[in-house]
Amino acid sequence: MATATSLCPSARKTEHTVHLIPSKIHRVLILRLLAPLLVLASAATSAQADGVDALKRFVQDVKSARASFTQVVTSPDGAKKKSASGTFEFQRPNHFRFDYTKPFEQTIVADGRKVWLYDADLNQVTVRNYDQALGATPAALLAGNSIERDFTLTAQPDEGGLQWVLATPRSKEGNLRTLRLGWRGNDLAALDIVDGFGQRSRLDFSRVEANAAIAPKRFQYTPPAGADVLNQ
Repeated sequence: MATATSLCPSARKTEHTVHLIPSKIHRVLILRLLAPLLVLASAATSAQADGVDALKRFVQDVKSARASFTQVVTSPDGAKKKSASGTFEFQRPNHFRFDYTKPFEQTIVADGRKVWLYDADLNQVTVRNYDQALGATPAALLAGNSIERDFTLTAQPDEGGLQWVLATPRSKEGNLRTLRLGWRGNDLAALDIVDGFGQRSRLDFSRVEANAAIAPKRFQYTPPAGADVLNQ
């Protein structure tokens, strides 16, 4: 299993990255989850059961999206919280882009074959094959596979003014413990993830645009001149 150390040429840089932004493992988990779920931005109804139906329907029908997001990662003991924010774009199938702008600049691009992760602070690019990076768990939503094949969907009680749906992966091999989607009115408002290590990540979405027209070049990536490129 890759760790944050493989992203950083020195222990000092590793500590700098891990303490201020999600670890590499958690960022990969986020990119597995956020892209397919944001395409559901316009899908929700007033009843919890209808939220499950909307999830299924919009995974099938919505082809692209863009949004802004804020992310708060909480340590397993609840003692440490770190924040990040940025923008996201998605085009089915298998294309998406995350641009983290705070606290550090990072870019994650999936071009359909590979996933590129650029850390501007380190001037380093990590490259992985798409299937290797995302696997066949939450990425099944993004890839257009059967949601019911990969997840069990359960309506959850209202909480914090949101309606929630629990998506439980049928596979036990991934790093995902729980995944919940929260709606406010007709908008996908939040995503709550707990990974296999007990680390929680809460994402709140804004300015979500479903079926957005996105230029193909947004999903193309060329490493900056002079950047270290690590193939994994």
